[in-house]
Amino acid sequence: MKKLFVSAFVLAVLASCNNAPKADTAETQDKQTVKAAEGTTYNLDLAASTVSWIGTKVGGSHNGTFKLKDGSLAVKDSAVSGGSFTIDMSSLEDKDLTGEDKAKLEGHLKSPDFFDVAKHPTAKFEITSISVADSASLKDAVLKDATHIIQGNLTIKDSTKNVTIPVKLTVTAAEVTAIANFNIDRSLWGIVYDSDKNPKDWAISNMVNIKLDLKAKK
Repeated sequence: MKKLFVSAFVLAVLASCNNAPKADTAETQDKQTVKAAEGTTYNLDLAASTVSWIGTKVGGSHNGTFKLKDGSLAVKDSAVSGGSFTIDMSSLEDKDLTGEDKAKLEGHLKSPDFFDVAKHPTAKFEITSISVADSASLKDAVLKDATHIIQGNLTIKDSTKNVTIPVKLTVTAAEVTAIANFNIDRSLWGIVYDSDKNPKDWAISNMVNIKLDLKAKK
């Protein structure tokens, strides 16, 4: 009985270490028509904007960042009407390792097993619709102070899927900020190395956490 209890405990710990951080799960569907960006253009401040990621596996996790290559948001009647941004995939950096381990992980993530950066150097997000968040749309949301629900086409490698996420938008005369925290299923974009949907390769979770903290200036 004691051995059974210990085994169950170990399995529970391993399973918990394979779960993505608590965040909104992006609803995913086929790509949609991109919404026209109307109004005044606010260009992303590439130095002040951040795209962070967390990948989990049995026994732990890794976290890091991407840099943005370009992007902008459009504002009409004091509200964001559209926009897009491009991620420089070659800028992928791990933040929790150092030295040889850091270089090895970064190299593997950039390889064809994952993002295949040599062949697909960028990823892109393009807004397809924006709606004001209400109590119904935020009922199950983790980001409770979200102001809007944004749908957008997310292109990674050669796959494009439309994702729906809660976002906190703040618009002033000089700046727009956008904050989001969500999980995506990497396998939907064809990234299936060590996929947890494959019985023999379940060590790495399919769910990847993405955090956006974007700042755009007029």
